[in-house]
Amino acid sequence: MHIAIAGNIGSGKTTLTTMLAKHYGWKPHFEPVMDNPYLEDYYHDLKRWAFNLEVYFLKERFRDILDVLSHPEISTVQDRSIFEGVYVFVANNYAQGQLSERDFEAYMELFEQMMEVVKFPDLMIYLRAPLEHLVANIQKRGRDYEQTIALDYLKGLNERYEDFIFNKYKGKKMIIEVNGMDYLHNPEDFRKITDKIDADLFGLFSE
Repeated sequence: MHIAIAGNIGSGKTTLTTMLAKHYGWKPHFEPVMDNPYLEDYYHDLKRWAFNLEVYFLKERFRDILDVLSHPEISTVQDRSIFEGVYVFVANNYAQGQLSERDFEAYMELFEQMMEVVKFPDLMIYLRAPLEHLVANIQKRGRDYEQTIALDYLKGLNERYEDFIFNKYKGKKMIIEVNGMDYLHNPEDFRKITDKIDADLFGLFSE
């Protein structure tokens, strides 16, 4: 079983991935954000480093997919999918002029070749959050490179997430409205999420 956690920067994907992995005994796959050697440069000069950053992320996400496919007996939960990396982040960089048409076309050709072996996750969980929730979380966790993220960039990502989830993505999905939730510290909020997952994946219903 392959579960993907989708959501914008600051929506709480990594926290939920960690908690679900522990709760269900799933193997977690975390997005290699801190390992990406282009990340800090990217946030200081988006146009110069966008292509390098996105190709690195694509390579890492594809490696995760190959690992999932080669071990079908192991249930996994993945922090961000290869699909949103393309249809949200790369599309946003292209629309905002950070990626040239030449680089975008080269990237998409590479992605389309990967799609010959990639399958939809069994379930994609979208953590839906308004802009103010994302900004508050980004400020709270205090990563230096994230403090320079422009609001227009974050807003563009949120708009593309909405379009991706509700109009483009064809796999099975679940929407979690995370504004006002604190599933890390409030067990009842976390139980609401696991109840929905149990009902969707296992046919179980909450009391």
